[in-house]
Amino acid sequence: MVNIKKKTITAVLIVAFGLMNFYSFPNQAAKADTAAQIQRHLDDYADELKDAQKELEAEQSKLYKNQAQINATKARINKIIADMTGKEAELKNLNAQAELNKVMLAEYIRQLYYASQENDQLIQLSLYEGNLSDLAMNYDGIIGIKAKIIDSLQVINDAKTQAEEDKAELADQRADHQQALKTQQTQLVEINNDIQETQATIAELKEKMAELQSDLNKLLGGSYNAKDIKDAIEYAGDKTGVREGFLFGMLSVESRLGASVGGCDYKQSKMSSYRLGIFKDIAEELDLNYKKLKVSCPPKSYKGTGGAMGAAQFMSDTWWGYKSVIASRTGHNPPNPWNLTDGVMAMASKLKNDGATKSGTTKITSPCNGKKISVKWEVYASMKYLGWSCYGLTNYAKTIQSLSGNYKNL
Repeated sequence: MVNIKKKTITAVLIVAFGLMNFYSFPNQAAKADTAAQIQRHLDDYADELKDAQKELEAEQSKLYKNQAQINATKARINKIIADMTGKEAELKNLNAQAELNKVMLAEYIRQLYYASQENDQLIQLSLYEGNLSDLAMNYDGIIGIKAKIIDSLQVINDAKTQAEEDKAELADQRADHQQALKTQQTQLVEINNDIQETQATIAELKEKMAELQSDLNKLLGGSYNAKDIKDAIEYAGDKTGVREGFLFGMLSVESRLGASVGGCDYKQSKMSSYRLGIFKDIAEELDLNYKKLKVSCPPKSYKGTGGAMGAAQFMSDTWWGYKSVIASRTGHNPPNPWNLTDGVMAMASKLKNDGATKSGTTKITSPCNGKKISVKWEVYASMKYLGWSCYGLTNYAKTIQSLSGNYKNL
């Protein structure tokens, strides 16, 4: 396994010390030194990540090989069991043949016994009638049949002996293969444990690299990658002025804070051909396979299509219209709908565009009854986000406002 623990802890302590006064550098030289220090640790982590990924590939190769061995051993065991079943059937058949031959032999022995008791009378009668040759033929025939039965029994006994030996040998082979299978299954558990440990190592390295990269971006003013959903909300709120609690409520309803971003592919989503064309363009720009990307499924409670992407649940055409704004605010060009930082920034940008940062209220025509009413600008922006509807006013917007107060607990 890749042993990163000691090195990781040391690196974190060094970086933490270097960033203790992150925003209070006495001069540009100190700022540059800190940036160089962060970059060195990023490079170290990149090397460790490369080693860990190679190790993961090797472990996965072991896993595939081990699984193939297990499958082959199971197949051999099943074949042996089938052969043993065949041997048992063969033995059963041989036993039945032996019993039949024994009955026949007993009958012929009985006939020979009675023939010997009446031998004198038969000889006298045969001499008188001139049929001595017939008597000899009958008697010899009985003896010949007896010999054949005895020979047949010997053949059956030999076959039974061979079948028993074959069955015993198969039983030994089964025991050997079962022991091999047990060993292989133990190895499978060990390999899976190694894979999980290496995957955890890779995840830890990526997380720490993201943290360091984020700190470096803050320091140098480059692109930004949020550490988590709270960081993404704070960053988007700072860039757009949209209230963080409002963003929290919107994200909670739209994607459970980025946890539910869709479980359908482009076909299952039933997106329009127009949106599919843009969806393919987005994937191509990001060098992603559009066939494997997950988007929202078609809604069950009302008519419509799926196809919404990422934490913000933007449709492809809406995303395309905002991508330059998102790129200018996150530094990601092109921005990625499935990237947490880009997704939350997309949401905040649209909400800002629809008036979410304005104070007070605005007059709207209620989609429920057609009457003029006043609503907060955040309510108006959320209704525009969902799609103008009575549900958006009476349920969606209210739910978001009620959830917004929970941001302090995030």
